[in-house]
Amino acid sequence: MTVTRSAGVQLHLTSLPDGRLGPSAYAFVDWLAAAGQTYWQVLPLGPPDEHRSPYKAASAFAAWNGLLAEPDAPVSAEEVSAFRAEQSFWIGGWEAFAGPGAVEDQVRFEREWGALRAYAASHGVRLVGDVPIYVAPGAADHVGWPELFLSGGQAGVPPDALATDGQLWGNPLYDWPALQRRGYRWWVERLRRTFELFDITRIDHFRAFAAYWAVASDAETAVGGRWRRGPGRAVFDAASRELGELGVIAEDLGLITEPVTRLRRSLGFPGMLVTLFGFDPDDPRGPHRPENHTPDRWIYLSTHDTDTAQGWFSSASDEQRAGVAAALSVAGLSSEPTGREGWALLRLAFSSPCPVAMVAAQDVLGLGSSARMNVPGTKGQSWRWKLSPGQLTDTHAAELREATAAAGRLPG
Repeated sequence: MTVTRSAGVQLHLTSLPDGRLGPSAYAFVDWLAAAGQTYWQVLPLGPPDEHRSPYKAASAFAAWNGLLAEPDAPVSAEEVSAFRAEQSFWIGGWEAFAGPGAVEDQVRFEREWGALRAYAASHGVRLVGDVPIYVAPGAADHVGWPELFLSGGQAGVPPDALATDGQLWGNPLYDWPALQRRGYRWWVERLRRTFELFDITRIDHFRAFAAYWAVASDAETAVGGRWRRGPGRAVFDAASRELGELGVIAEDLGLITEPVTRLRRSLGFPGMLVTLFGFDPDDPRGPHRPENHTPDRWIYLSTHDTDTAQGWFSSASDEQRAGVAAALSVAGLSSEPTGREGWALLRLAFSSPCPVAMVAAQDVLGLGSSARMNVPGTKGQSWRWKLSPGQLTDTHAAELREATAAAGRLPG
């Protein structure tokens, strides 16, 4: 995937002032264009779970009707018939799972999303999506294609410095041999649908295509899990034969081994780096450190799972703060006044040799920890952050445009 030196902003649709595909979505495109941004990255669009997490959506294909600006807009029989024909692989299963009106909602979404995407394109803004590698337990995909999933196991990650017992995710594991026998059709169609909606997509937990952590379904912790071999590049080869070049960003954060990196590079997918991960005193040679950045990755200042840049700096150790000051000096950047340190980190991210730099809207605003999108492992408070009307101003756009220009990331 070839990209020019550029930048973008992460903001999920639910974080817009109206939380929908309405006027605030178009206003945000206008703001991005004024700020000199090339990309708008969102989280998964599927119906979220009871905790509002879009990463355990009720469908890997269907969009959430809660995003509709006009949920009662009329839909003709001809539109429904055409959508059924175009999306025959999955729409029948989704209708059986979701009930009456499910197809009409998808037609409405297709109409509204298509209009927004065309508007964004006319303003030089490309849309970036997000594909969770796993599906939710008991969701439409799990119910509709049970033969594609293993029984008796669940997904997770092994113990590490952040979680001594590892993490149990509860998602069903793929039966990769069963998928292989079917030519990876489910994954090909999932990616086809993704690229019908987005210009580029991030694939979450990419490392599981090399090897994934499998845990017994009745386990109380992830300690007793084991690594199992993933399908490697076969899924993407099957998809590219039908879809052509795949605009994929591989989320390769966490425990990344050499086989994972080889797989990513063999596919030509950019990986991810995170500025906030670059100052860990226990990881002096880590890939996230500014001096170790490589042009085969995208740089993210923060992610939906981390603290905000300002929040991170506020709780950083003296050693971490000294690391930030040293990195700014090496990059020829000045520090910022107290309370604005997150903006210095933004400019540091933009200075990276990585071709694309992505920042969260919260970091453009310089917000603290209370504005973070998700706190992993907690329930009830995540996925709720939302912009206030007018919170992103022309002044913010001008300041971001100036930083983008200074880093040589303006479009065209």
